[in-house]
Amino acid sequence: MKYGYKAYDRSGREISDVIEATATSEAEELLRRQELFVVELVERRAILTGRAARALVGRSARSARPVGGFGRTARLKDVTAFFRQLSVLVSTGTPMVDALEAIERQTPAGKWKATLADVRTKVEEGQTFAQAMEPHATYFDAICRSLVSAGESSGQLDAMLRRLAMLTRQQLKVRSSVAGAMVYPILLIFVCIGVMGVMMGFVLPRFEGLFTSLGAPLPPTTKLLMALSAWLREYWWAALIGAGLAGFGVHAWMGSEAGRVWWHGTVLRLPIFGKVVRSFVTSRVLRVMGVLLEGKVPLLDALRLTREATGNLCFADLVVRAEDEVTKGGNISSVLGTSTLISQSVTEAVRSGERTGQVGPVLSNLAEFMDEDNEIILRSLTSLIEPVILIVLGLLVGFVAISMFLPLFDLTTTTQSGGGA
Repeated sequence: MKYGYKAYDRSGREISDVIEATATSEAEELLRRQELFVVELVERRAILTGRAARALVGRSARSARPVGGFGRTARLKDVTAFFRQLSVLVSTGTPMVDALEAIERQTPAGKWKATLADVRTKVEEGQTFAQAMEPHATYFDAICRSLVSAGESSGQLDAMLRRLAMLTRQQLKVRSSVAGAMVYPILLIFVCIGVMGVMMGFVLPRFEGLFTSLGAPLPPTTKLLMALSAWLREYWWAALIGAGLAGFGVHAWMGSEAGRVWWHGTVLRLPIFGKVVRSFVTSRVLRVMGVLLEGKVPLLDALRLTREATGNLCFADLVVRAEDEVTKGGNISSVLGTSTLISQSVTEAVRSGERTGQVGPVLSNLAEFMDEDNEIILRSLTSLIEPVILIVLGLLVGFVAISMFLPLFDLTTTTQSGGGA
């Protein structure tokens, strides 16, 4: 099999290449005979193209969960607090078992407490902390376990725990910012739906009886609203069933590979929203990869774990191409430069980090800058969405009101004209 390696020769020159060997130990021995100092040695995987690449990317998207169980904010809060407390305890010299027991005691009863108890028990039985977390992938994903394993093997567990605490805290901050920014627009949308429902179900029927008793001629818009109101009152159950079936169909299609590919590509191409999504996903990719590389995780392993955490098929495909390029001895920046997903400034920063050997710190700093910009962009976007929703709500309510009162105005005008004659 083939192994990709990064090494230095006696003059200090960096060499990245591929070597064939039957096992890792044989590859290391062959490189030592060439008087090379190996700093990274990873089994080379076959370059994926076509259907195989799409299948791999699809699996990445299905398993894409950011650190600490990104699927649910509650789990992320638990894991963030856990790593912050654990990093403090371990840095003060507290034994791992005692630190886990202390955190477990102050955790309320529930699934999270049971998880901590199981992890502590396994550590007491002699397993490493990374091994004890492995059965609980819902809370501790592959990125988390890789960083902990690297910290345990290097004797820098407290530093790794601090990095994990920082990573999960930042992810929680981003999630909270997005959720907080969308609360008011979503509330306005529900208010709009509620107002229209009340008007169609209760207000319009009263006007319908009035118009019938007066025998007033109805404009086309009023007839349309009356017909729609009558249909909804008569077949409201059909409307609910249709909406439910439509929602189920959309959900099922979005769960398929074709649906995910379409949606992940479409959301990135939206005029304004797509740019915001690209920026947030780019920041996540940079942050995760930066933390992994700073934690001394091998580059190919860091790319694989980053691919699993992208959450977007287009970015996952980009990371797959970066893996293939690195496997062949190339640079990440050469792949980023050919993609429209990554801005040119980010590509140049990564290229500079590769030249200086400081890719990890560069990626982490880039992620911090992008997070600050994303927070500003999100607030600006929210300030634009809110008046748009209010305007749409006002137009809808105004349209209904005018359609209802227009026949009355016509009737009053006709009556006044008749009285004057």
